[in-house]
Amino acid sequence: MLTKSPVPTNLLDRLTEAGLAWGEGTYARLAAPIGAAAFALYILLTAVTAWFMPDANWDMLPYLAIAEEGTYPDVQALHDYAYGTVKDGVSAGEYKTLTDDSGGFRSHMAGNAADFHSLLGMYRVKFLYAEILSITSSVMSPIDAMRLLQVLSVLLFGAITLFWLRAEGALALAPVAGAVLITAEFGDVARAATPDLLCSALFLGGLFAYVRGREVATAILLFLAFMARPDNVVFLAIFATLLVAFRQKAWGALAGFAACLVAYFAISHWAQHPGWWPHLWFSSIEQHYNMDGFDPPFSVVAYLRAFAASLVRAVSLNSWVGVSVLALAGWYAASRAGFKLDRRAGILFAALVLGILAKFTVFPIHDTRIYFPNLISPFLLLAGPYTALWASIKGRRAAVLHVVAGDKP
Repeated sequence: MLTKSPVPTNLLDRLTEAGLAWGEGTYARLAAPIGAAAFALYILLTAVTAWFMPDANWDMLPYLAIAEEGTYPDVQALHDYAYGTVKDGVSAGEYKTLTDDSGGFRSHMAGNAADFHSLLGMYRVKFLYAEILSITSSVMSPIDAMRLLQVLSVLLFGAITLFWLRAEGALALAPVAGAVLITAEFGDVARAATPDLLCSALFLGGLFAYVRGREVATAILLFLAFMARPDNVVFLAIFATLLVAFRQKAWGALAGFAACLVAYFAISHWAQHPGWWPHLWFSSIEQHYNMDGFDPPFSVVAYLRAFAASLVRAVSLNSWVGVSVLALAGWYAASRAGFKLDRRAGILFAALVLGILAKFTVFPIHDTRIYFPNLISPFLLLAGPYTALWASIKGRRAAVLHVVAGDKP
């Protein structure tokens, strides 16, 4: 059995080995700037894709409507505005896909303003997204405003990720962070005109502030993330419970949760949200055409069927389950190697994983974009331990080489 590679015998092999050695040495010396540059390039490419290749999804229509309800108080006028704006901003083929499904839900909504308006309570709760969209639509076309908001969210998310890695001394791991983002369907979330990426960027900023002990920034950013997607209150409730249970001082996160809890009930009432069960019925059981007064009796059987169907779709069609398992595996491996998260980061890691499970249990829906805010932060928390692990391995290798060199005559 050979203990080392054989000595190259021809010129091509020697040149190849020299090139590989040079590349390895260069990357070892410049891993941090190369990693940061590669990650930044990926983020820029994703932002360009979000602008030039946006996803024309049906949710654009209700989001455009809630952004301009004040301008178009008449139900039919609001319906005409939303559909007319989308028709002018997307291709003819995309518009047909959004409005014609051979007499199904989309065809019905395209021709019935009252039923379309009855759905808006489920979208109106995304208050921050609607307000930003309304403001930016005053200076550019609403479709361009949607695309610009996605681009800015991509750049903000990427910048916070780099700042986090830099703070951990782990910029060399930036390409790994990029690979995780690709696996977690970052590109799809970036191209979709929804509040998910805006929420994720603000959420990531709030968690980074928590890790760095910036309490005011933590409270503000977590509250803003909640205002973009109120279902984040599920994670915040678990996070606050763990902080109290383990007596971890983090008043920023607790204040943010308290503000979100109060705002949740106020916004739900103001937005005329139909309620948890009607919304779950619409999203995971059966699309109901008119949500005004829709209040089906709760059914355990219907819930379990929705849960099972969403779980099967999540495992077979989406990536969030696999990404979550990968994060847990990374945490376990680092812990077994003796490089554990500190108390503050460990509580956050547990809250992120439990938050995904709780969100799916409360509202079983399979789309990765729903859980995206919780997917990347666990890997960023592990960047510090893995950087320390790698440094210890290099240190041991250097010590062994030093001993071996010292034994030579």
